[in-house]
Amino acid sequence: MRKIKWGIMGTGTIANNFARGLTFLENAELYAVASRSIETASKFGEQYGFAKCYGSYEEMLKDKEVEVVYIATPNSAHKENIIMCLNNGKAVLCEKPFTLNAKETEEVIKLAREKKIFLMEAMWTRFFPIMKKVHEWINEGAIGPIRMISADFGFRREGNPEERKVSLQRGAGALMDVGIYPISFSTWIYKKYPNSIKAVTSLLETGVDEQSAMTFGYEGGQMALLSCAINTPLQNQARIVGNKGTIVIPDFIKSTSATLSVIGKEPITVNIPLEGNGYNYEAAAVMECLEKGEIECNAISLNDSLSIMKTMDEVRKQLEITFPSEL
Repeated sequence: MRKIKWGIMGTGTIANNFARGLTFLENAELYAVASRSIETASKFGEQYGFAKCYGSYEEMLKDKEVEVVYIATPNSAHKENIIMCLNNGKAVLCEKPFTLNAKETEEVIKLAREKKIFLMEAMWTRFFPIMKKVHEWINEGAIGPIRMISADFGFRREGNPEERKVSLQRGAGALMDVGIYPISFSTWIYKKYPNSIKAVTSLLETGVDEQSAMTFGYEGGQMALLSCAINTPLQNQARIVGNKGTIVIPDFIKSTSATLSVIGKEPITVNIPLEGNGYNYEAAAVMECLEKGEIECNAISLNDSLSIMKTMDEVRKQLEITFPSEL
């Protein structure tokens, strides 16, 4: 079995989670890690057994052995980091949100397609095994035509929120950090852009949203009711409603079960435990694409990512949230 050599850009919490995920995959080699300081990179590399540690992103990207890079830097740096990777011939898996806005997303997609290099947004929720079962129920028509969905993701942080999580400069806030999951879910279900978007919010002093709620309307009368928060515990549940029944996914951010309730029948609950820590699934999907010579992943296509970002742009417009780089 050929091992694919991974490089990780960044050493924060999400980078740690992803590195642990790679350890569950036999064909993944934890090859290189880069940080803004060699000390930080070395500490991270020693913890997970990386072969190479670099004190700058540029150094790592010059390493010809690196095949694919996972970007785990602040949201505001994603576009620049993606471009750096692509210009150095590296396949890219970039943590969500893909970029700060649709314009930036269009730019990186154009470059990846021109260079014919693999590029994907890391939307780990799409790769959980239980989601395949949910998709199967939908395709079978188990709940009939879908009429409405709801999804929320929110939690309360103990103590003061991390500065980066409430930094307008870094492109943070509830919508960008956690609201993208419900929005991605609606895109996954309906596979089209909403023709009506309504949003309300509560802003922090830093200018980012502490919590936001959204209502999307679609052609044919379908709807999505979505919410997100970074200082309020929400139910963290997704619900898909058709004219014959309902599918409920508890804890859909790291889901292992789903319940199908069809009118007139007993509910059916399916449990599929995660193998590894969950991040291994998206990494495995990337490597499968690379082995097949594909430059996009069907589970979260570049057009999907662009649709998600266009939706988020409209939501931010209504919430009156503008990032400094957009001025």
